[in-house]
Amino acid sequence: MRLHRRKAELLRVLERPEIPLNTNASENDLRTFVTKRKISGGTMSRDGRIARDTMLGLMKTCQKLGLSFYHYLGDRLGVRGNVISPLAGLITAKA
Repeated sequence: MRLHRRKAELLRVLERPEIPLNTNASENDLRTFVTKRKISGGTMSRDGRIARDTMLGLMKTCQKLGLSFYHYLGDRLGVRGNVISPLAGLITAKA
């Protein structure tokens, strides 16, 4: 009976096959962060944690979109070369 009440929620994957059935991708993203934190002993300050988390998030997003993180960062810092659209637009286009 409980499954029947949740039928619409459970069958959502048939309407949106791009939704993963598990959280393995998110867990794998965190695994990289945890391993680096264990090796380095963490950061010395709150600002260091924010910078590390921001860069890691950007790296993972670029990787998932098939972009070079270094080209993306270079474009944002004004280095001549590849012109890369803002990530928000790329994510929306890929969705």
